[in-house]
Amino acid sequence: MIGIGDNGAVGLLPQYIEWIHECDVLVGGERHLQFFPEFTGEKKVIKGGLSALTADLQQETRNTVILVSGDPLFYGLGGVLAKKLPLEIYPYTSSIQLAFSRMQESWQDAYIVSLHGRSIKGFAQRIDGRKKVAILTDEMNSPQNIAKYLKKFGMTEYDAFVAENLQGENERCRFFTLDEMEQSSFFPLNVVILKQRVKVERASLGIPDDTFIQRKPDKGLITKREIRTLCLQELGLKENSVVWDIGTCTGSVAIEAAKLAREGAVYAIEKNEGDLENCLENQLIHRTDFTAVLGKAPERLEEFPDPHAIFIGGNGGNMENLLQTCISRLQPNGRLVMNIATIENLGEAMQHLKNLGCEVSILQAQISKSKPILHLTRFEPLNPIFIVTAKKGNE
Repeated sequence: MIGIGDNGAVGLLPQYIEWIHECDVLVGGERHLQFFPEFTGEKKVIKGGLSALTADLQQETRNTVILVSGDPLFYGLGGVLAKKLPLEIYPYTSSIQLAFSRMQESWQDAYIVSLHGRSIKGFAQRIDGRKKVAILTDEMNSPQNIAKYLKKFGMTEYDAFVAENLQGENERCRFFTLDEMEQSSFFPLNVVILKQRVKVERASLGIPDDTFIQRKPDKGLITKREIRTLCLQELGLKENSVVWDIGTCTGSVAIEAAKLAREGAVYAIEKNEGDLENCLENQLIHRTDFTAVLGKAPERLEEFPDPHAIFIGGNGGNMENLLQTCISRLQPNGRLVMNIATIENLGEAMQHLKNLGCEVSILQAQISKSKPILHLTRFEPLNPIFIVTAKKGNE
């Protein structure tokens, strides 16, 4: 397998060109095969799914060369085919390397993400606070749409560099502000590099309550920062965790979970339409982009992928059915965390979770916060809460 650039055979080592001309079968995309019109052996065009191609190559006994764009092991066919074929891989310069060279910028400290053929969902929390970001784009996730997306989340600390048709006849490389990038046009083949113009740090764990939009006039329907931090600790989130937040309300737990599981995904459900609107607004303020839907669990949970962790802020009086659904969908060794205010609900939750075969622990949190009174200080207690953690076994 040989990596190749848009400059075709010109960019290849003489040894690679010799191997190509001496092989019996030359495999590649139409664009790659057109670089070798004088090739006299059999040409196989890569089209559609990889399963048919892999099966064909597994049966092939002749000397075969596969042409792949750039570095085959960088979002390329190499990583897939190397597991199934006895490959020798010879990389070309990746599009990311070329883009940084045109920008004349070091890239060992860059965060690299592919939006090619992928959803942009979750992009905000993945890049928040990163100094340099290199993006592989596609027609849907174009430079214009990326600029529009970043502006929506207030991520205007970034300037952009767009490298188009690298090493091709119409190569073009330009610097932009986000406003300029949104208003410009680009060739389909391009790489976007974002670089912070001013340094912006990510929020640390325990976002202040007053930075969330909350329901008015009856504020307080939010998991308070101190309790939220304890709950997130109990959830045991990893960077790639899939998380459910049931009864998300302002979205405070889901937002912090999205920041912790920034390479994973968060799914939230809320039955109150006004609270859901606040949750969506809070996502923009706090630079998180996750799925939040209107509904009363367990309805609509079938739309979500199986989670590693579930937080339940409110059960809506349907605890048994909800817990059965949640535990059945929770992945092995996953955790479910509930906030419970009354001993009656605590007893019911304990019984259901034990019946479902979970290992259960309880943390009772009684927290008081200092408050000034004239020139003195007193303590004002928060409502005591039971934090119930259920761990599912390894099935």
